[in-house]
Amino acid sequence: MPNTKKESLYFGSIMCFGMVLFMTIYNLYLNGMIGHLSFLEGMGDFVIGFSIALTLDLFLVGPNAKKIALKLTENTENPIFKVIGISVCMVVGMAFFMSIYGLISTYIHTNKATGSILLDYMFIYGKNLIVALPLQLIIMGPLVRFVFIKFIKE
Repeated sequence: MPNTKKESLYFGSIMCFGMVLFMTIYNLYLNGMIGHLSFLEGMGDFVIGFSIALTLDLFLVGPNAKKIALKLTENTENPIFKVIGISVCMVVGMAFFMSIYGLISTYIHTNKATGSILLDYMFIYGKNLIVALPLQLIIMGPLVRFVFIKFIKE
């Protein structure tokens, strides 16, 4: 795990890149937009999403998720519980905020609205959380930690 601000920036950037890339593709697929958007429009969605996610990770969700997770795991010495706690708190927080971006993006690209912004948001949040949590815990978390330790921490 990162120990300095510089390491946190590297770690957060790599993690956000991977998560936003997969979640952008997932959301474009869910909305039937793959094949309808140009490559540049898809890249634009990715760049905007990445910028928002990195900002949230560094300044809002990241620090608060770490505080909450460390508070919840303060009675354990096992570092894996702390890592899993931080990861879960990060996914819940990031999915909460990034689903707002997803909702806006969906409205812009598809003009689909059920008439209730809250229901649309809850539907998107649920679908994002269901995919983002295992993606983070099983694939991206271990992969990014490996890359971070192998290439950056040394």
